Amino acid sequence: MKKFTLGRASAPWLLMGPAFLYYAVFWLIPVLEGIAEVFTGLEGGFTLTGNFRLMAESDLFVQSVVNTALFAGISVVLQYAIALVLAVFLNIKFKFSNFLMFIAMIPMAITPTAVAILWKTGLFKDGWINSLLMGTGLVTDPLLFMNAEGFSALLLIILIDTWTVTPSVMIILSAGLQGIEKEMREAAYTFGAGKWRIFRDITLPILRPSIMTSIILRLIAAVQVWAITVMVLGHGKVPFLVERIAFYEDIIPGLDTSGKLAFTYSFTTTVIVFAVTLVYYRISKRGTYLEVL
Repeated sequence: MKKFTLGRASAPWLLMGPAFLYYAVFWLIPVLEGIAEVFTGLEGGFTLTGNFRLMAESDLFVQSVVNTALFAGISVVLQYAIALVLAVFLNIKFKFSNFLMFIAMIPMAITPTAVAILWKTGLFKDGWINSLLMGTGLVTDPLLFMNAEGFSALLLIILIDTWTVTPSVMIILSAGLQGIEKEMREAAYTFGAGKWRIFRDITLPILRPSIMTSIILRLIAAVQVWAITVMVLGHGKVPFLVERIAFYEDIIPGLDTSGKLAFTYSFTTTVIVFAVTLVYYRISKRGTYLEVL
């Protein structure tokens, strides 16, 4: 009887088979069904643009696209700038640097629901934020945060998200800073380079992989934002693309168009995330090649 042996080339595929099967059944099949719904009309039959026209004519579509773009652009730049400053500062390793690192990481350990509850209780007229501001004499009358509309409400969500997400970006950048040898900086000082020159010509190039990773992850997450705005301000106050998916799926699921709009918004958001990630990746790689040349 011939003994069965597992080859080195086939072993990884066999071991990964259960995982592939799991994703095929519980992820790939639902995704394909969702895509099929996007190109199926309300009365059945294939439609290429019918559901996209329905989405474009739906309430708050334009505003949700604009808000998503503004949120992604502003929040990523703001969070990255703050995280980079914190990572470089805490990498100096002074007396209380580890303790400050621990304090800075606390928001990352709080669940999104707890973050929403924490900030919503503070944003009320008699919440802890107004109590703190009035107690310290910074304001004389309570600020009406919950009445914010338009860009002011969007900025409020950006600030809350920045407080929550910045620590995770800081950790990625801090890990990248660990790869910078102390001898490299000392050699640069020896040849007369200043701190800014060292940061620009040594620190930033070495941080490039960490920078790419953090920005791509933040762009993907920023385009998909919805939980914080819904839990703090409710549906429709600051509409986002993914918030519209939740609105049509959870708030008005009984309409004939609700399911189609939810699937179409989901498909559109996925395409946008993929396109933004691909464009940024291509631009980053092109910048690397130009520097090498």
